[in-house]
Amino acid sequence: MTVPSGPSSAREALRAAFTDEWGRVVAALIRLTGDWALAEDCAQDAFAAAAKRWPRDGVPRRPGAWLTTTARNRALDGIRRSTIEARKLREAAVLLESEGPEGAAGGEPGEGDAEDAVPDDRLRLIFTCCHPALPMEARVALALRTLCGLTVAEIARAFGTTEPAMAKRLVRARGKISHAGIPYRVPSAELLPERLDGVLAVLYLLFTEGYAATSGPNLVRGSLSGEAIRLTRTLDRLLPGQPEVLGLLALQLLHDARRPGRVSADGRLVPLEEQDRSTWDRALIAEGAGVLAEALRAGESPGPYVLQARITAHHSTAPTAAATDWPAIAACYERLAALTDSPYVGLGRVVAVAMSAGPDRGLALLGDLRLPERLPGNHYVPATEADLHRRAGRHREAAEAYRAALALVTNEAERDYLRDRLAYVE
Repeated sequence: MTVPSGPSSAREALRAAFTDEWGRVVAALIRLTGDWALAEDCAQDAFAAAAKRWPRDGVPRRPGAWLTTTARNRALDGIRRSTIEARKLREAAVLLESEGPEGAAGGEPGEGDAEDAVPDDRLRLIFTCCHPALPMEARVALALRTLCGLTVAEIARAFGTTEPAMAKRLVRARGKISHAGIPYRVPSAELLPERLDGVLAVLYLLFTEGYAATSGPNLVRGSLSGEAIRLTRTLDRLLPGQPEVLGLLALQLLHDARRPGRVSADGRLVPLEEQDRSTWDRALIAEGAGVLAEALRAGESPGPYVLQARITAHHSTAPTAAATDWPAIAACYERLAALTDSPYVGLGRVVAVAMSAGPDRGLALLGDLRLPERLPGNHYVPATEADLHRRAGRHREAAEAYRAALALVTNEAERDYLRDRLAYVE
């Protein structure tokens, strides 16, 4: 059954369905066919079919089920046309007979214990993506593309690289899977920890894309960040007492608590220091702080996610922007920089140093870290440089840097913000 709708509402429903359902559709197809490339291709075909049919026929009452059925039929048609895949078709038919009403296939033979160990289908597939035979970046990129539906451009930004370079990495990863015969099975419970770093990276980047979207009209994609939090909670139940899992969950909760203040009523980005802190979710801040305290008790030396959660806690618990403990935040970034060479950590460190020791100290560190070379094509570097020049009163230099950032930004809300800042210093 469908719900009558016009072209505009159908487009909105399709955008929402892509965010909410892509991972479910691909997960169902991977379980059905065992073919990752086929799963992604058929999922894309299903969304393309929806783009044509929903504006004409109306939006289905259960968009996810419609998309999964359409994609599954495409996959089965493709398998039927291939004599080489006849055996897979018979196996797929068996799986179809065992599916429940929501379209989720049953467990695979011989893997019941592992299936029980990872109860969430998408989280289970993220673990599967993060196979130790693949380089860490390839594991994370593949999971973000295949399971989370992020575009190559979005993944490239998350890694601080160019879109063509990331596209090549994805091709190489899929080629290795195919040529080396890497088995994409659910690992046994004792093997889960060795894949934890990759899984945490996927959930972190998934949350980041939801909290600050790479492109599109909206700064925030709440369903993505909400899904990342849900999966991290599931991971915490699966591996209780892991400090970095707790650290990531605390980081997500503390950030998400500030989400209501990040965008104004007319959809414009509001910088942290100008946000109305009364709009922040105090219950979520309290929960995040409690999870962070648990993480600090669970580990002797804080890891990267715990340190990032501590930084976020300083922001989230400060009663005013002026009361923010910037020296403590800068000290956390110093410790974090010793653990990771991430250029985004370097950029955060630049801001913390500038806020605690003055904009010129931040600009000097920006040059020392060579961040423009390490984050090519990323608008955050010139935007940060522009803000520091603005704070130092050098409006001409600030305007030049704002123009450079505007040439690179792809999110419309951030573009509007940078235009406002440019108008202020011109």
